[in-house]
Amino acid sequence: MQDDLTSVWEATATNAPETQKPEGEYACDVLVIGGGFTGMSCALQLAKGGASVILVDAVRPGFGASGRNGGQVIPGLKHDPDKIDKLYGEYSTEFAGKTAETTFNLIKENDIDCDATPRGWIQGSVKRDHLGWLETRMGEWQTRGADVKMLDTAEIQSLSGSQRLVGGWLDNRAGQLHPLKYIRGLTRAAQAAGCRVFAPAPVQRVKSISGKWHAEIGDGTASITSDHLVVATNAYSGDLFPKLRKSLIPVNSFQVATAPLSEEQLATVLPTKTPVSDSRRIGNYFRIGPGGRLMIGGRGSFADPVSRAAFNGIISELHAYYPWTKSVPIEFCWAGRLAMTYDHLPHIHRPVDNMTMAVGYNGRGVALSTSLGKAIADNLLAPDTPLPLRFSDISPLIAHDMHRTYATMAIWYYRLRDYLES
Repeated sequence: MQDDLTSVWEATATNAPETQKPEGEYACDVLVIGGGFTGMSCALQLAKGGASVILVDAVRPGFGASGRNGGQVIPGLKHDPDKIDKLYGEYSTEFAGKTAETTFNLIKENDIDCDATPRGWIQGSVKRDHLGWLETRMGEWQTRGADVKMLDTAEIQSLSGSQRLVGGWLDNRAGQLHPLKYIRGLTRAAQAAGCRVFAPAPVQRVKSISGKWHAEIGDGTASITSDHLVVATNAYSGDLFPKLRKSLIPVNSFQVATAPLSEEQLATVLPTKTPVSDSRRIGNYFRIGPGGRLMIGGRGSFADPVSRAAFNGIISELHAYYPWTKSVPIEFCWAGRLAMTYDHLPHIHRPVDNMTMAVGYNGRGVALSTSLGKAIADNLLAPDTPLPLRFSDISPLIAHDMHRTYATMAIWYYRLRDYLES
């Protein structure tokens, strides 16, 4: 195992694109803060549409969740389509259902090498009590024309190679990719389209003067003036916009990857390379990763991990799904931060006419953030183009500084509910 908690993505990715530290004064139509999927897909679309764009990231593109996640490309939101209809309308539901397609199309159009495989996604269950609502979810997407189907026990165990799963559904719109290769490919595509990408370039403060945004970067030796500001910092939102930070609950997702499996093992474990997510409230997700490694992830502690001991719970889950993996070495352990919202929905904010914020993907970030970034760009390029979700007010959570305490209590409550179901 890597002692430094390096991710399998970092160990197997293409070289990072060249960026530079900004010096001096710059001006652009749109300044994008945050070099993850949301910000970079937005910048790419804006640049292709003829806008002058600068994107800044405090560390480097893909440093946050975009370069550390499980790489599952899943359409939809956490809520089922009938509920999305009621909350937002059919246009939003259609958008949500096409986020994986949008992502794979973007990858193809820009010739991004990121091991993208649109071979579907399985939401499986270890709880028979969950099969009813999983069938309802599948059925709601099926009535909207999605290529989906239910899986009985024999089918899901054959596709997953785990005897623990008792049923679930298959969504053929979905798939998987290498997230760090993807964000680096997006960055190169944005740069090729004319977007200037600065990193490391932490924004110290922004202020509006005469209808334009003025951003002070780093130690004050650089500044950027823009007509519009897009904020795409998500779980890594800091004190630049404190109300935004306090509207989100940052949680860690822990992941591990085994040593490469043998050809015989790969023939029975996820043989179609279709990733799986567990339907429990505090569940797991797993897939075959680079080099034929079996990967599993799930909710970890709120504190950043500092040693292998922090990953014992995830490793135990791996052994529960695949008991024979007890003899397979764990090569990589790592964590990344994602943002949860109080209503488990993404939030788009426009506190003033020339500022747009997008946050809160609740574990569905790859396809949703890519698509939402593109949609924001389309709206800025042509204001008559509707956004897929309505704007909401920024609502800081009560006693946000205690979020670790009450979120931990909520997690234990959800674990108890999972435990009590059969």
